[in-house]
Amino acid sequence: MEILKNLHSYLAYIVLLVLIVAVANALIGWFAKKDFRFEKDLRISLFALILSHIQLLVGIILFFVSTSGLKAIQILGMGGLNAPARLLAVEHPFINIIALVLITVGWSRHKKTDNSTAKFKRIGIFYGLGLVLILSRIPWGQWLN
Repeated sequence: MEILKNLHSYLAYIVLLVLIVAVANALIGWFAKKDFRFEKDLRISLFALILSHIQLLVGIILFFVSTSGLKAIQILGMGGLNAPARLLAVEHPFINIIALVLITVGWSRHKKTDNSTAKFKRIGIFYGLGLVLILSRIPWGQWLN
């Protein structure tokens, strides 16, 4: 289980970095009205999508096997969780699933248009919203220690 926790923590740095790059690339492409290129733009956004989903899968596995996830809810009940435990057991997984849905919607919607500006806009908005949600529910106190 410690290996999963470490993987989830260290992979988070990579996922955040790639998501920031993908959002920045999309916003630059959108506002500069650049052409959406397969070699660069598609690969950056696809890489962010794939890494985000891998991180989610590791997180879901961790949720079911760790004492700070489902087991904490089963032992203490929802009313027995303090704020840090509630963050790890409820808020972090729930909000991150919503963030991944937004990122996936952005990827799906960008594929439905041939217009480069619209592609960048959809990726920028949806990936950006997903990134903001992810950043809002990171357990910073534990993560930075």
